[in-house]
Amino acid sequence: MRLPAISRGPSKLLNNSGREDNLRALFLNIDTDWPAPNRSRELNNLVIIALASLRVAASIDDGLDKIKQSISEAAVQDASIVCFPEAYLPGLRGQDFEVPHFDESHQERALNAVSEWSRANKIAAILGMERVTGEGRQVAAFVIDGEGQLQGLQTKNQLDPTEDRFYVPGATRQLFEIKGLKFGIAICHEGWRYPETVRWAAVRGAKIVFHPQHTGNNREGVLLKEWGASDGRPYYEKAMACRSIENTIYFASVNYALRYQESATSLIAPSGECVGHLPYGQEGLLVHSIDPDAATGLLASRYAPERCQESMAE
Repeated sequence: MRLPAISRGPSKLLNNSGREDNLRALFLNIDTDWPAPNRSRELNNLVIIALASLRVAASIDDGLDKIKQSISEAAVQDASIVCFPEAYLPGLRGQDFEVPHFDESHQERALNAVSEWSRANKIAAILGMERVTGEGRQVAAFVIDGEGQLQGLQTKNQLDPTEDRFYVPGATRQLFEIKGLKFGIAICHEGWRYPETVRWAAVRGAKIVFHPQHTGNNREGVLLKEWGASDGRPYYEKAMACRSIENTIYFASVNYALRYQESATSLIAPSGECVGHLPYGQEGLLVHSIDPDAATGLLASRYAPERCQESMAE
């Protein structure tokens, strides 16, 4: 059963209890004048994106099942691309949950499965997954297009200090393009603490930067209720707004669905406004249209690193 679109404005919760093992909640925020699905991707250059906020997977198979269903649901809503949280397979290490065994065979199996689901549903996917290398494990985001082809991957190059014992950093960045939409990827800590990782993509023409992340836990913390509130909470949502407005691009942050989330899965417009987010602690899919033409990259394009040369003492 296809879920109906919700008019733009305050988000509304939809339940689809008739579908077995469906996501617990689906949030939609699509323009009221959105056309029929077969014309939506072309009209006015708008693009529909989907952000999948999922609970921690109990196993590799459980995670793959959630990914498959999210891809299917996003395709039904006519999304062109769906993004998953940081290291969703097998799960981010060092948190409050057990991470299942994961090796190169699991990595290959997952890539093959997601590639097939992307091809079958004609939708691109950004898969947050570990990358097993000879130097050690990396946190990576694999980009698969709507024909099931791997377009490349972005590694997490700036690790949180607590992650040094689990992962090794990457060393390169990549600009991606799916159906004319140019985008970059900055993974969790990079987007929070290293704004250069977002600007790198913005100055190269990215209209949006996807931000797979993990902030919060399931054991203890504060139950957040209001997006961006100034009440002593972690600064993450404010950082999202900064990453968009300082570059004049969209910023799409995708968190796990955690009991004590420290930031919501959110889409931020080039103006710095949060145009859609999922409720804290609830598994779901955020589906929203973006206008690439609105992401001018103006402020990013004005960055002049040559004006930051060190002055020589006289």
